[in-house]
Amino acid sequence: MNLPDSVKTYFDADQSSDAEALVGAFSETAVVHDEGATYQGLEPIRRWWLEAKQKYGHTAQPISAANDGEGISVLATVSGNFPNSPKQLRFRFVVEQGKIAQLEIGA
Repeated sequence: MNLPDSVKTYFDADQSSDAEALVGAFSETAVVHDEGATYQGLEPIRRWWLEAKQKYGHTAQPISAANDGEGISVLATVSGNFPNSPKQLRFRFVVEQGKIAQLEIGA
């Protein structure tokens, strides 16, 4: 699967629970939308991810990706401590200048 380096870093860091590498894939002004909440900037994104890891113990494994011209949509199998695990979720990334500028996670 051909993914931009920052998106590959995001999933690799998620698999290895490496918060520093994961946050390093984002731009300083990045925005994440997940579970009805919005997180903007590196420190809020770090806290969001660490809290989600602690709560769900999840990992996301990409299974397909498509470029829609404005971003890349990755379908991933997410496993963890939540009802109906594992579940397929869509991760939509907008990458600018080699960094993740936006991420939206949904069904």
